[in-house]
Amino acid sequence: MIQAVMVISTQAKPRLLKFYSFQPPEKHQDLVRSVFQLLSARPDSVSNFVAVDAIFGPGTKMVYKHLATLYFVFVFDSSENELAMLDLIQVFVETLDRCFKNVCELDIVFNFNKLHTILDEMILGGQVIETSSEQIMKSVEEIARLEKQSSTTSLIPKSISERFSR
Repeated sequence: MIQAVMVISTQAKPRLLKFYSFQPPEKHQDLVRSVFQLLSARPDSVSNFVAVDAIFGPGTKMVYKHLATLYFVFVFDSSENELAMLDLIQVFVETLDRCFKNVCELDIVFNFNKLHTILDEMILGGQVIETSSEQIMKSVEEIARLEKQSSTTSLIPKSISERFSR
């Protein structure tokens, strides 16, 4: 099971935190700090797979990818495959690229709701539900279309609104 998904900037600013196993909110900042210290101390030439028993508990592993100014981090238990998690990070990044046309940190900061929507289409309750970037984009576009449609729908009938607009 996936326990957490984090996107952390190289300045140690959390851009996305999603926990699928309960972590007290007071502990979130400590977890981000510990993960960032671990990642920033690792050279680029070492493996992207790390055992994080001391941070998240026994049997937990972490896989990460460092792209531009961001660390994409997935924390999971022994029931998940490490290479599958690395591939899931790649799907997540590819989907973000498709959605934002060459994603950057500012896209993530200003469109955090779309970031969460994409992640929710991929992972539900710590379980992977979709790995196709195309299917995820179709779902995200449909959600955006429905949101736009619902925001333009008026609760007041047109005949009444026309009467008061005169």
